[in-house]
Amino acid sequence: MYKRIIPILLFLFLFAGCSTGRSALQPEAALEKGTGLVSGGDNRSQSFDASGQSGSDSSLSSYSGEESGQRLERMVIKNANLSIVVENPSESMDDVSQMASEMGGYVVSSNLTQVRTDRGVEVPQARITIRVPSDKLEQALEDIKTGAGKVLSENVSGEDVTKEYTDLESRLRHLNSAEEKLSQIMDEAADTEDVLRVYNRLVEVQEEIEMVKGQMQYYEQSAALSAISVTIQANEAVQPLKIGNWQPVGVAKKAIQALINTLQFFGDAAIWLGLFVLPVLLIIYFPIRFAWKGLKRLFGSKKSSEKDASEQDEG
Repeated sequence: MYKRIIPILLFLFLFAGCSTGRSALQPEAALEKGTGLVSGGDNRSQSFDASGQSGSDSSLSSYSGEESGQRLERMVIKNANLSIVVENPSESMDDVSQMASEMGGYVVSSNLTQVRTDRGVEVPQARITIRVPSDKLEQALEDIKTGAGKVLSENVSGEDVTKEYTDLESRLRHLNSAEEKLSQIMDEAADTEDVLRVYNRLVEVQEEIEMVKGQMQYYEQSAALSAISVTIQANEAVQPLKIGNWQPVGVAKKAIQALINTLQFFGDAAIWLGLFVLPVLLIIYFPIRFAWKGLKRLFGSKKSSEKDASEQDEG
């Protein structure tokens, strides 16, 4: 029996390392960042519905590795944030939602609230987050901006997860190999204790396989569908405060700007005085002072010698 147990224990020891090195980025944490896709080269589109089911191949771009010479896949997760001003935020939110559906995407979240302006007037404000196919991200942003009266801000960012995805693929291959060999050992084991020990390790490996597959699926879905978060404000919310024809906010901005310009002038003057004017004055002052003292000493000695000579003549 010991002859059968020793090979089993050695095998379990060799594959114990498969449980270490779990990925630091969990799907729940990554979802908070917002995701999308940017790719270069040949693109292949992939669509998912709200349940996360894949409609086609993963949307990735290919590039040639300089060191290995092998054709690799680059996966970049991308997100966008947009803030716009419109006449009717509620209608614009519905338009954005409809656009996402027409592009094969879906709405992640949406809400409509009332905010109070500086004049004390309540106006609607909408926030909506959608996902659209990554190859239609630019088109979606342009459509949203076209229907807006004014664009306050726009930000597009991406995260390259090629290395993380490649590591997960490698880890999945090792785990699948370990699962296959553990299944073979369990089928050949005769002792109940040995079978139970191998079975427990097999369950652990299968759990890790499911975790890795989940992370890989998250990366694939996030790369295939770009996230766009849109803040929609009403025109009344960004209008300046007016009292008749007087705009106190505008006057205050001008006064603050004038103050900043004045402080900037004095600051620049102090820098020029300390770093340029004073050193130049010191460089000029000391040579002139030494020259003046020398001339003074020279003419003083001349006058004293002439005075002595005149006194001797008179004597």
